[in-house]
Amino acid sequence: MGKLIYAANTSLDGYVEDEAGSFDWSVPDDEVHAFWNEHERHIGTSLYGRRMYETMRVWESDDWLATEPAVVREYAGIWRDADKVVYSTTLEAVSTARTRIERHFDPEAVRQLKEMSSTDLSIGGATIGAEAFRHGLVDECVLLLCPVIVGGGKPALPRRLRLDLELVDHRRFDNGVIYVRHAVRSAS
Repeated sequence: MGKLIYAANTSLDGYVEDEAGSFDWSVPDDEVHAFWNEHERHIGTSLYGRRMYETMRVWESDDWLATEPAVVREYAGIWRDADKVVYSTTLEAVSTARTRIERHFDPEAVRQLKEMSSTDLSIGGATIGAEAFRHGLVDECVLLLCPVIVGGGKPALPRRLRLDLELVDHRRFDNGVIYVRHAVRSAS
């Protein structure tokens, strides 16, 4: 059975995007990118909301990668090797391989996907991630806390939900980013 892992870059005050929808403050350096590569290497299926999918689909194309560092080019291959499920009522078609659209988030279908999976799954996007948290589907939460306060925007974690967590790993990167990984113990 695979674990469902919510993973995100977040500002120190808890946002994945600032009030203008920007997340340029979370662009990883090579060391942090290598961390994400290793994390994603163990993911067999990625679950995305529409906006996160539209952000991530850039990894399908090689056009812009030629001049990028090796660690960035490596991530493209890792991303392409994973299956992808996009939850959207508005997206008409996908433009990436190994990708399918689901018109609504069905918690029972995600439970079955976890049970049938021999690898871990990730869920990306704060909105769809919040749904997974609310339905008790998230097994682990991986956050990279960026050394910035943005003052508002899209929350990384769901509001009005309490979960008891257990810290299972942490690390400090040279650029000041802090990685924390928590197991979800129980909903209160």
